[in-house]
Amino acid sequence: MDGQHKKEKNKYSIIVPTYNERLNIGLIVYLIFKHLKDVDFEIIVVDDGSPDGTQDIVKQLQQVYGEDRILLRPRPRKLGLGTAYIHGMKHASGNFVVIMDADLSHHPKYLPSFIKKQFETGADIVTGTRYVQGGGVHGWNLMRKLTSRGANVLAQTLLWPGVSDLTGSFRLYRKSVLEDIISCCVSKGYVFQMEMIVRASRKGYHIEEVPITFVDRVFGSSKLGGSEIVEYLKGLAYLLVTT
Repeated sequence: MDGQHKKEKNKYSIIVPTYNERLNIGLIVYLIFKHLKDVDFEIIVVDDGSPDGTQDIVKQLQQVYGEDRILLRPRPRKLGLGTAYIHGMKHASGNFVVIMDADLSHHPKYLPSFIKKQFETGADIVTGTRYVQGGGVHGWNLMRKLTSRGANVLAQTLLWPGVSDLTGSFRLYRKSVLEDIISCCVSKGYVFQMEMIVRASRKGYHIEEVPITFVDRVFGSSKLGGSEIVEYLKGLAYLLVTT
């Protein structure tokens, strides 16, 4: 009973960065509410000036679910994924923070597993992984799978982070831990995820994993391109030298 009471006191701030996610944001919000029925949470949408009307949809969702449950915290233009999390965290009232993508590649059905794992283990971070039994990737062609797997193996070999999926971005953090790690990170964009988990590992934080299936975006176009791959390799070299 005492454990249940302690569980009920936790609040989860779910930070969802968006850019042109008008077709996805309504469904992701619905699914979060569906799968977290008995959980105290808020959704913080950090929109980077989407020209497709994403913010208008979020405002409509606020009318349905309440402005206290869905917070729209926009920025004027695209300023990067890492800074989006920092911006969202400034407005987070929970003692735990979840970061996830808006494009349905991270299914909210896994959120209860993240919360359960943290509660059972006392972990500082719970990260979703594609690379253990029960995890996987759906909707990628062979080349994309090989590129992702190769990037992950390369990082594992060079950095020894103690987790199986370095480049995933579906995670639950104790808020105080996230604040500490973010203050040490200098990377931007996709490398930010990798730097955060490596720095957390180096600092000795307790990290647990939950298997997830990553699904390629349902609506819209992928934002991963050649420049991100170059950025990843540069980031890997940086972390090799500094951690």
